Amino acid sequence: MKFLYFHQHFSTPEGATGIRSYEMAKAMVAKGHKVTMVCGSYQGGNTGLKQPFINGQRRGHVDGIEVIEFELNYANAQSFSQRSLTFLKFAYRSVKISLTHDYDAIFATTTPLTAAIPGIIARWFKGKTFIFEVRDLWPELPKAMGVIKNPVVLLMMSVLEWLAYKSAHGHIGLAPGIVTGITKHLSQQNKVALIPNGCDLSIFANTNEAINIKGINDDDFVAVFSGTHGKANGLHALLPVAQYLQKHQYQQIKILLIGQGQLKAELIEQAKQLSLNNIIFHDAVDKHTLAKILQRADVGLQILANIPAFYYGTSPNKFFDYLSAGLPVVNNYPGWVAELIEQYQCGIAVAPEHSEALASALIELAQNPTQKQKFGQNAQRLAQRKFNREDLAKQWVEYVEQVVATHD
Repeated sequence: MKFLYFHQHFSTPEGATGIRSYEMAKAMVAKGHKVTMVCGSYQGGNTGLKQPFINGQRRGHVDGIEVIEFELNYANAQSFSQRSLTFLKFAYRSVKISLTHDYDAIFATTTPLTAAIPGIIARWFKGKTFIFEVRDLWPELPKAMGVIKNPVVLLMMSVLEWLAYKSAHGHIGLAPGIVTGITKHLSQQNKVALIPNGCDLSIFANTNEAINIKGINDDDFVAVFSGTHGKANGLHALLPVAQYLQKHQYQQIKILLIGQGQLKAELIEQAKQLSLNNIIFHDAVDKHTLAKILQRADVGLQILANIPAFYYGTSPNKFFDYLSAGLPVVNNYPGWVAELIEQYQCGIAVAPEHSEALASALIELAQNPTQKQKFGQNAQRLAQRKFNREDLAKQWVEYVEQVVATHD
């Protein structure tokens, strides 16, 4: 079968962002399907295409996947209006592809919610099977974060959300809360598949090469955060943690922040104003370099802003990278990730907005290497048994094939 796959932020492992779509598309190709990936140019990503853009796009093949990349630059540091315009431009160009390309079924994954538009058009105007994957609930999350307040915009997004769910023949949610959010729009006979993000063990568990990081000594205890430095990530919560550690003379505990985003410059400036020498800022890196950095780290930090919609409504890539690398995880919000950490004893979950508890968790692990090792072993065991990307990719492909067969 021929699949059109829309993901605006598609990346190979050479980029500094999630590679779920890359792995899922490869799994489809391995089953004998033809996949055309349609994407934009994400600042943190790398599509694998190197040739110049011609008339606003470039095409090529990457690991068996045909890639169509639009010259639409996107970065978290852009303003909301800039990002919104890019979303709409991508949707417009994607609709043109969906109306003219030769394919059997169409797959679209968020974010943003506008990624569903070519699938909706293909369903109703070309009679194609449409599968919709939801990584974040829109407009629920941006509304809860206060990013979108205009009632007209929220209404328009709610209509688009309803239309996307009603149009799709199949639905995939990446977290339990996402599945619940989709299900409430559907009749009981509609089954929503829960297929979370996964652990790329071939990248993170198969490297023994650690990397030296400027500002970190050989005997330092390193707590690492790898991801976007945006409003949703709530990284300002780490500043009082660093203050507490510095005040109480835990100089060997270092907090390493890897990534980019809208609030990075502000975080750097505030850390400077507070004279914090235990926070190290590092540029975003590709997956293979990240694997080497995680080999040097001692703990993975799963940090999010304290927004209840996040508790069961996100499937964070960084969490699964930490598990893959065998790192204990310190988490600062309740929900399904915290429940996994507690159930499988692979780290410590603390209450939101409780900087002293978070600092104490780092101190506890720094002073108890046996416990840290046990948590790390449990983390990698969880990665292998429950979240192995290869196993999840097989489930994903089987679900997509089943949906297409049912509605062919």
